[in-house]
Parts: sequence; C-alpha cells; structure tokens
Amino acid sequence: MPEKEMPRPEDWYPRGAPALKDMDQWYGGSSETVGSGSADAGCSTHNPPPRAAGFSETTDKKRRRTKILSLSVCALVFICAVLMVIGKAVDRLREESLSDREPSPQVTEPSLPERENDYEDFRDYFAAYYTESDEIEIPAAPVGGGRTLTLYPQEGQPLSLQEIYERVSPAIVGITAWRDGKKYSWGTGVVFTQDGYIVTNTHIIAGTDAVTVTFPDHEEHTALLVGADSASDIAVLKMDGEGYPFARFGDSSGLRVGDAVAAIGNPLGEEYAGTMTNGIVSAINRSVTNNGHAMTLLQTNAALNEGNSGGPLVNEYGQVIGITNMKIMSVYYSTVEGIGFAIPSVVVKQIADQLMENGIVLGLPTIGIVAGSVSSEAMENYGLPAGLYVYSVSEGSDALKQGLSEGDIILRVNGTPVETVAEVNAIKDGLSVGDTLTLTVFRDGESFEMDIILVDKSVIQD
Repeated sequence: MPEKEMPRPEDWYPRGAPALKDMDQWYGGSSETVGSGSADAGCSTHNPPPRAAGFSETTDKKRRRTKILSLSVCALVFICAVLMVIGKAVDRLREESLSDREPSPQVTEPSLPERENDYEDFRDYFAAYYTESDEIEIPAAPVGGGRTLTLYPQEGQPLSLQEIYERVSPAIVGITAWRDGKKYSWGTGVVFTQDGYIVTNTHIIAGTDAVTVTFPDHEEHTALLVGADSASDIAVLKMDGEGYPFARFGDSSGLRVGDAVAAIGNPLGEEYAGTMTNGIVSAINRSVTNNGHAMTLLQTNAALNEGNSGGPLVNEYGQVIGITNMKIMSVYYSTVEGIGFAIPSVVVKQIADQLMENGIVLGLPTIGIVAGSVSSEAMENYGLPAGLYVYSVSEGSDALKQGLSEGDIILRVNGTPVETVAEVNAIKDGLSVGDTLTLTVFRDGESFEMDIILVDKSVIQD
C-alpha cells in the first residue's frame, strides 16, 4: 500500500496566499509571540496550525469592523487637530491684520467702560467717546474764478473694456490721507482737469490734515483742499502744476437699468491699485443713508471694496458717470455681494461747482449741532431716555441762541421720536433755510420744547 502523501502547507490556504510565517498579515490580525505570555506548567508551546481562508468568519468580520472603526476615529481626531491648527493660524493672521490696519475715521456708538464707576457723570462718559473729530484741517486751496466740472455728451462708438481702461486709468489716483504725520486712510480720486483738480469722497479725508496723491506710475503730489461736503460725500482737491491726464465726465441723467459700466480704483491699498471691475447699472435713484445723510445713488453690481471709494463708475463710452462711495457688505449676519453705489455725475457736478467757487455748499439748512445716539448701556446705567445726545452746539446757530447746550438729549423733532442722526436728517432734508423745527429736549430729569430756526450751513462756525 503506497504511503499517503501529507498535505503541503500551500494546500491549507488559498492559492496566492502568503507563506505560513506571514499568516498574521494575511488575516489582518496580530499574532502573539509564542512564549511571551504565561502558560500552564508542563505544556509545550507552539504555533497554532494555519487556518484556511474563511475560518472563523464571524471573528474576522468583527476584527475588520473594529479596525475600520479605529481608523475612522483616528482620521476624525486628525482632521479636528488640523482644523484647530488652521483656526489658530487664521486668528493670528486676523490679529496681525487688525494691528496693522490704520484707524477708522468713523465714530462708533459708545460702549461702557469695564467699570461703571469710571465716570461719575454721564457727560464725562459721552465726552470720552465723542471726542473723535471729523474736522478736515488740510491746507486750503484758492477758490473762485468760475471753474466748473464739465459733463461731455456721448460721442463715437462704445468702447471695449480694454479701451475704457486705457482711456480712463491714467487719471485715476490713489488718495492717502494723513493725520499727525501718520497714514490715516486710503481711497481713490479722479483727476478731472489738466491743471490738477481732483474729485473724491469726503469720508476719505474726514479728520485728516494732509493728503498725498499717487498716480499709476507712482508719481506723488501733495494736494490742497478746495472744499468738502459731508452731506453729498463729495470733496475736491487741487494739485499744483499743469498737464495732468484727466478723465471726462458724462451725463448720468440718461442712464438706464442694464447699461454696462466699469469701476476703476484702488481696493484694499496700494497693492491692488488700478483694479478694474465691470457690471451693469442695477438700479437708478436708490435711496440710501450714509453717515446720517439721505442720498440718492446709482446702484451697480460691479465689484467694489474698501479703497474703491472716490473712484469712477464709467460708461461704455469711457465717461465717468458716477463716483463710487459705498457698498452693502452684510445684513443681519448674512453676507451680501454685488450691491455697490455711486454718486451720479449730475450731483457730483452740482456739488463740485459750488466747492470750487465758494469752498462750501450754500443753501444747506442745518441745526448747527454735533450729536450722537444714546446707547442702550448709557440708558441702563445712567437712567437716560432714548434719543440724541448733544455733544456740542455751534456758534452762529439759532440752537445756541435758544439755549440748547451740551449734555441735552433730543427726544423728538416736530413730534417724531428720534434716536439717530439719520432720523433727524430725514425730517430736516425736507425743509429750507429759515424753517422752524420744534425740539423736545430732556435736561436734568425734565423735558421741554424748544423752537429753533434752520440756518445756512455757511454761517456755522466750527
């Protein structure tokens, strides 16, 4: 009888499986080293016999599930760690960016100090937060002489975007405003005459004492102030010299929704100077409130960012038909895109002409006060009513003659409750110089009414 052949190791597991010494790798488990653990006395130790594929299937599935779960947990921990590192890096970059940013010239609503008893009187409290001045102290340029901003008619055929940029961009300048020898704000301006007149936004130069103008070729000039009007947000500057490149202005009154436009400016600083974006006129005669003033603006979806202020909105004929001055960034924590605004060129001309002739805009009615909202914290901690805190009353105003004084709180104007400057301006803007306003004033725990006459802004002495 022939001797029975013993099975070979390779017959104990599937074709192509690893050698016996690699069985732990094949099954995906970890084999225990023989003799490494305790054993009953007298028992020999040996490697367990090799298992065929599929042996103890339930155990192998559990092992695979356990391994998959372990790997998933490790992956999740790794992702969380990466996100934490990225988050810390972003926070660090944001802090560095904020520390390098120039201070904003805007006055924010006051908040309470860390200790309520830091201020014994609410007047001291408000004085600590309403001392930021928007007064412009840039040296003045001569005015008069009948200078005007010209609106040119449309001529020729529509231009390509490249042709528009080549025609307009040489006259687009960077506006660097300074205060106490330090850079304070940055924006854009448009040269509109060959002898160096520039139009820009008032909010760019508010609270500053010097201005530097930078051309696309990096040539710099110092500019003087011709005049600035906060209600329209239009300011005019003047450089010495002749032969400057200048942009032509067109008539915005003929614009229609859907007309193609382009914006050229200096968003986010000098690194992105000369940026051009394009879009359409999205709306005409849009009512918007800016710094407490009601304005009627053009709306566009051309991309605008901080630094574009004061730059041109250009039609397809290469004519400036608006000066960009603001955009909506967010509403109730929702990000907003593609809603920017520009001051129509017909308004720009009206204001610029008066500034070049008089240095100011005549015929604007004013109360002659500096005021700000009473914050909810101030109402709670000092027992103040909602309204407008009067920080100062100007010489030359009827309000001063009638006895309105610093520390008063205006509760109502013509019977309408007011809590913001914009609400007062909405009432005042429908009136003229010489009209009367009735103010309801809170002082020393009591309220009373006071009639004041609106005066021309030109007679106010700051």
